Amino acid sequence: MQIIIVGCGKVGTALAVQLSQEDNNVTVVDKDSTVIRNITSMYDVMGIVGNGASYGTLKEADIEHADLLIAVSRSDELNLLCCVIAHQAAKCHTIARVRNSVYREEREFIRRELGLSMIINPEFAAAQEMARLLRFPTAIEIDSFSKGRIEMLRFKVPPASRLVGMQLKDVSGPRNDLLICVAERNGEVVIPDGNYRIDANDSLSLLATPKTASGFFRKIGVKTNQVHSTMIVGGGETTYYLAAILLRMGIHVTIIEKNRERCEVLSEHLQDATIICGDGSDQELLKEENLENMESFVACTDMDEENIILSLYAKDKVSKKVVTKINHLNFNDVIHSLNLDSLVYPKYITAETILQYVRAMKNSMGSNVETLYKLMDDRVEALEFIIRENCPLQNITLESMKTKKNVLVACINRRGRIIIPGGQDSFRAGDSVIVVTTHTGLENIEDILDEK
Repeated sequence: MQIIIVGCGKVGTALAVQLSQEDNNVTVVDKDSTVIRNITSMYDVMGIVGNGASYGTLKEADIEHADLLIAVSRSDELNLLCCVIAHQAAKCHTIARVRNSVYREEREFIRRELGLSMIINPEFAAAQEMARLLRFPTAIEIDSFSKGRIEMLRFKVPPASRLVGMQLKDVSGPRNDLLICVAERNGEVVIPDGNYRIDANDSLSLLATPKTASGFFRKIGVKTNQVHSTMIVGGGETTYYLAAILLRMGIHVTIIEKNRERCEVLSEHLQDATIICGDGSDQELLKEENLENMESFVACTDMDEENIILSLYAKDKVSKKVVTKINHLNFNDVIHSLNLDSLVYPKYITAETILQYVRAMKNSMGSNVETLYKLMDDRVEALEFIIRENCPLQNITLESMKTKKNVLVACINRRGRIIIPGGQDSFRAGDSVIVVTTHTGLENIEDILDEK
């Protein structure tokens, strides 16, 4: 595919890297010549220095032959204008990042009237992810497939868990309807087989229906009920969206924000929340506002370092869940060594959502990837494929398929019936198949086969 990306910030760069690795022709556009020089020297992409809302600049980027334009500059209005010009010039698909909450309620109208393919708000997407984690606090990360029928939940094995010492082949649901498909130990990620022996503090990814997952966690003695109260430090847009979602879920919300004017705005729009004007890094204030009686805590300021320190402090104070927002820091090894609870990266969520759309476009152009999630700091992909009528892998048992190493066929959704497949199962037309792998860039279900 021919893809143009306008804006080379965190999200734009992440998209350029991933899309170029997936055999797309990527051209990046940015006003900063140094940024363009750096990204083109490090990655296999073309670069244009200029204003992405200029027809001349887009023409230089070969907009007339583009399949997709993605506008992720710092300006919402510039992003929208880029998409309008691209759509008029080439009738290509367009995606705009729009962050201002003023446009939130008008998002569908703007998308429809301006002819955009997608509008994405990183803060709202991050808030949705945080809300899922507070709904199921046992999980470190939650991804859904097949329109919510199947979930992949990552959790850490407590030292006292009955899972410690068990082999995966002995871990299953009442009808063999769940699968542990990814394991991380001491920073090493593997696609485990049935002989993998679980150890304390392993990070495991479980694939199952929401009902089955809840039953599994109850069986191993882990509580899964959503939290009833949360404290959020930082009153930005992500906090606003998150608090609105949590209040609808019946969760009591306390927000601590330094800026008095912002507190007044939050009080006006979140009348059921408790808004405290103060410094959330003040230990005495956190005590006064009963942090130790909260079931969860969300560090949501604009400073990553402050979020990390606050989360480390709150981890031993709240009873169920600590969520940390990370905006800028890329020291993943250091951050993960701190043993924080759940980390939310808005830039990765945004990039992942756009990548899913690109994969879906490729679906209509030959690929059949329906859903894509990147796990474990992009080291693992979970993909959902649709089995077409002409698929050559139909009616071949899984044990007969010679698949690549570190490829696991994890689940088959057959007209709503969830199958955790064994060696005798096979694909049928219309099936939706979830594959978990450490390989990147798979576009068709046939790509799981070993070419040797």
